[in-house]
Amino acid sequence: MNYLATITSKNQLTLPIVLFKKAGFRVGQKISVSEESGRLVLTPAEMLIEELAGSLKMPKKWKGKSLDRIIEESKKEYFKKNKFS
Repeated sequence: MNYLATITSKNQLTLPIVLFKKAGFRVGQKISVSEESGRLVLTPAEMLIEELAGSLKMPKKWKGKSLDRIIEESKKEYFKKNKFS
């Protein structure tokens, strides 16, 4: 079934609740957005991590940490190294 959504002036898109629930998304969840053959594909970031699990060695500093914490710490480290803060 097709649903309509509107893109705001800030390039934000609100997903129809039916699709949001059907996809199993959660408020605040990290979502990967990719393009395949002219279509946008939304994938929970956790799913991508699970798919990659074991293919790369997990740095010791990240073991046991949530994805949100890893992202936050990585951003702080990046901006500190690049003198943006």
